This record gives sequence, structure tokens and C-alpha cells, in this order.
Amino acid sequence: MKKLTIAIDGPAGAGKSSVAKLLANKVGYLYIDTGAMYRAFTWAVLENGVDIADDKAVKALVDSVDIRLEPMADLCRVYVGTTEVTEAIRTQRVSSHVSSVAALAVVRQKLVKLQKAMAKEGGVILDGRDIGTVVLPDADLKIFLTASVASRAQRRYLEVKAKGGSESYDDIAASIAARDDMDSHRQESPLKKADDAVVVDNSDLDLQQTADVILGLMKERG
Repeated sequence: MKKLTIAIDGPAGAGKSSVAKLLANKVGYLYIDTGAMYRAFTWAVLENGVDIADDKAVKALVDSVDIRLEPMADLCRVYVGTTEVTEAIRTQRVSSHVSSVAALAVVRQKLVKLQKAMAKEGGVILDGRDIGTVVLPDADLKIFLTASVASRAQRRYLEVKAKGGSESYDDIAASIAARDDMDSHRQESPLKKADDAVVVDNSDLDLQQTADVILGLMKERG
């Protein structure tokens, strides 16, 4: 099977990162967690107390911050400068701000440029909101991975509960619905299915089943 460039887009909570990591490990591809890159920059914004309405301050941070991914067998470690933020970027605090930060043109322009450079050799899987439409418009295989709000909220609720969190199912569902709306209507690179993307609805599929569906599509393209 030739080395493909795989783009996986879809709304929050559809399992894009989990599926992409599983697939990358299975076929020996590099997994590039673009969502983690936006979360890392959001973490930097919050840590530095930057007002995202202040264009000059945001641009200064964009120019100075160094975001680095270090793919491992079981996860992708994330660094801002020399600080590892792999766990810190998954907090609710970051989650509640990431859509607003990711909507900023100056932020997306820098990170998209970085993502394109990382993917140019092929044999990569990228997931995000605009991979197939903006980052890799010529990807060999484009997947639009989606699921109902109820399914996505239930998965997230179980994750939160397993970690000892107290966030309610209703709050999580409301947050996911709000993020869907924001991601779909933002001016810069909105969440949108590429015309040539294959839709995979995993509302009733588990992680392995979802991966198997996409692996089958990869074999067809390879």
C-alpha cells in the first residue's frame, strides 16, 4: 500500500484524534494532531493573559511562541517552548476558549503553514476542522467523521467521569452544540465537509469499528 496523505475532519467529540492515532499505529504513519496545536496556542494565550481582541498582542504571541509536536507510540507529546503541555491543553479551561482562539486568522495562518510543511512527505494522518478543505486540499483520502450530539456528549461524559470530573452530561452536550455552531460559522476556515470527502457517521460504531471502516477506504485508495 503506497504512503497516503489522510485528512480527517469533523466536529468536536467525533473521535477524530483517537481514530487517527489508532490508524497511524496500525499502518506505521505519522499522526499530526492539529487540534493539539490550536489547544497549545490557546494555552499560551491564557497563560500570558493575552486579550484575543487585541490584534497586536495576539500577533506578537504568534510570532514568539514555538509549538512543537513529538509523536510517540501511544500519544503525541505537545510542547510550548520547552514546557510540555500534553495534559494541560486538555482541561475544560482550554476547551472553552479554543474555538475563539482558533477562529483568529493570524493564528490559523501560522499553524496551517506549519501543518502543510509537516505533511509534505506523505505517510501522514492529520485531523482537525479544515484539513481536507484548507490544509491538505489534495489529500489522497478525505474523511468527514461525525456523530450525533447525543453520542458525542455521552462519550465525553464517560471520559470526564472516569477521570473524576464533575461536569454534567447536559453541560457537555450544550458545550458541544455551541462549539459546533461556532466552528461551522466562523469566518476563517469554518468546519465544512470537503466536496470529495467520504462521510463516516460513527454514532453507533466503537473506535475499532470506525478505524476498520477508514482502513478499508485507505486500502481502496492505496
